[in-house]
Amino acid sequence: MKKQWPLDTAVSFDPYFGEPSRDGDQGYEYLPDGKVRIRLKAPNAKTVVLNQFGTKYPLEKLSDEMWGADLSMGCGFKYFFVEIDGADVLNPYLPIGYGACRPMNFLDIPVPGEESWDALSDIPHGTVTRCYYPSSVTHKLEVCLVYRPASFDPAKKYPVLYLQHGYGENETGWIYQGHAGRIADQLLHEGKMKEMLIVMGNGMVSRTEGAQQYNLFTEVILKDLIPYIESHFPVKTDKWSRAMAGLSMGSFQTSFVTLSNPDRFGYAGVFSGFLRSPRTGDLGTHLHILDDGEKFRESYRVFYRAMGTEDEFFKIFLDDDEMLKTKPVTMIRKTFPGGHDWSVWRRCLHDFLPLLF
Repeated sequence: MKKQWPLDTAVSFDPYFGEPSRDGDQGYEYLPDGKVRIRLKAPNAKTVVLNQFGTKYPLEKLSDEMWGADLSMGCGFKYFFVEIDGADVLNPYLPIGYGACRPMNFLDIPVPGEESWDALSDIPHGTVTRCYYPSSVTHKLEVCLVYRPASFDPAKKYPVLYLQHGYGENETGWIYQGHAGRIADQLLHEGKMKEMLIVMGNGMVSRTEGAQQYNLFTEVILKDLIPYIESHFPVKTDKWSRAMAGLSMGSFQTSFVTLSNPDRFGYAGVFSGFLRSPRTGDLGTHLHILDDGEKFRESYRVFYRAMGTEDEFFKIFLDDDEMLKTKPVTMIRKTFPGGHDWSVWRRCLHDFLPLLF
């Protein structure tokens, strides 16, 4: 009988194990020693490689049509391209998510110590709703996802966390790859965080059908998204009931928006965090508030920075450390094992949520 692996862990709630006569010999498996077993069909192929943004893991030819290997890829969340004879192929027998501006295969290799706090377990779970709102900035409809806790009561008013993804991703990332809802469900069940709404917008918006412009979202959130949420959901509207956080590109959007608008946000979180533009490194005008220690302390109850110790941008994080030593302000600073990936950003969110409101 052929080996059967689940075909999916991202776009389907229940993994489908395939039809033994067709699918059952393809898939992936996490082994006890931390390796990943891959088996894929590629008839007539000359090479099959998993390409993790330049780090390549070649598969071996096992038969006339089967390729596979037991790979040591480390642990955590791993996006990669499947290359067959040099061509990128989206493989349906490996998990599929959205990253690098396209659907991509990924592996979510278990991280020791994280087996339970974002598990889909038998506890009350909240709901996630897709909403469309008009934008005065882009002149078209934009989209967001809204997480509401299992205990949601429309007669109550809730604080709001605006939570943003990174470059090349979209509003679905924090739910499907970041497990934000599951993390919040667990923390609420354990009594470790306050009830809140979590709003996730598409941070790569554009004014036309052309190139996406990540800087436009800093206008969209203030002019369009926040007013929409506050007119359609029962939420509190004072600054001490409003937080923003984001990863990578979303962290710079968070820095720019919150530091430029201290009257509107009382909490901020930058994950794989950039205080300045990661593209230019310039000290923008939004950082001027860091020169006024008293105003900064009065404006923010929590300003949180965190990054994985193996992150490719860790030098920027250290440069921001040095810059902050010259400023009369104090921020929470954390590091976690891992790189520029969802396994670190989940840890950041799990650490950050209990600090809010």
